[in-house]
Amino acid sequence: MPGKLRKVSAFFKILVVLTLVCGALLAGGYYVMNSVQPLEVSEPEPVEACTFTADGDTDSLDPDQAGNAATVGGVAFAKGLPREAVVIAYATVWQESKFYNVEYGDRDSVGLFQQRPSQEWGEPEQLMDPVYSTAAFYDKLTEIEGYTDMPVYEAAQAVQRSADGFAYDQHEPVSRQMAKAFSGASGPTVSCVLPDGVGEADLQGAREEMARVFGADPREVPPGGSYATGDLGWAMAQWAVANAKDYGIGSVTYQDQRWRAEAGQQGWTTIPEADAAPRGEIVLN
Repeated sequence: MPGKLRKVSAFFKILVVLTLVCGALLAGGYYVMNSVQPLEVSEPEPVEACTFTADGDTDSLDPDQAGNAATVGGVAFAKGLPREAVVIAYATVWQESKFYNVEYGDRDSVGLFQQRPSQEWGEPEQLMDPVYSTAAFYDKLTEIEGYTDMPVYEAAQAVQRSADGFAYDQHEPVSRQMAKAFSGASGPTVSCVLPDGVGEADLQGAREEMARVFGADPREVPPGGSYATGDLGWAMAQWAVANAKDYGIGSVTYQDQRWRAEAGQQGWTTIPEADAAPRGEIVLN
């Protein structure tokens, strides 16, 4: 019996110790939960980017890419080309340079389309001009009979004659989305967020470049606006947004819609009728 009592006594001692330990842990946990303040979650810093939306899908580019995409699409307006030509051009540029106007490439290739001076595309300085290089691409493309009815990669390869022509095929879906957005066919769906603001304003330079790209004065957009390529007015307005950083454009207004470059301002907003742009004019500030 004494041994049995000692065992029972030892058991109760262990039980008491465990109870005290658990109580201490619970008390400590309660203290920690009530003494530690919740962490403050700060809003993420806005990222410099341009977004484009068509048919419910949204994707993004950096401003350099977006500016070049707007120019490639704009030259199609100047040449009176259908949107399919823009799709083919976009698929080509995605494969060749990812919309960066690079001064290097395979052998003597340069520019958005990686065209080669040695193959009589033009001089290097000409091919580094996105307007010139895009026009040269379209000129070759339109020489191909039935190019609008071809698979995109076949039309691109017929112009480029690259080592792997099928590689252009992978870029067709995003190229179609971009062509619809940057052509203005979907309205104001291209927008840029520029957290660091824009550079020194050169609004006259921007207007002159828009006229060179589109073959139309942004202050005298022809009525109607709908062309085989898309909606000229919206295409020009979105070109200004995509190139706002380079030309120091603080705001773009077309019809009753306005985009502003200030950090955090995303998308186009509807403005009062009294503040709307004059008919047929894209207003830059």
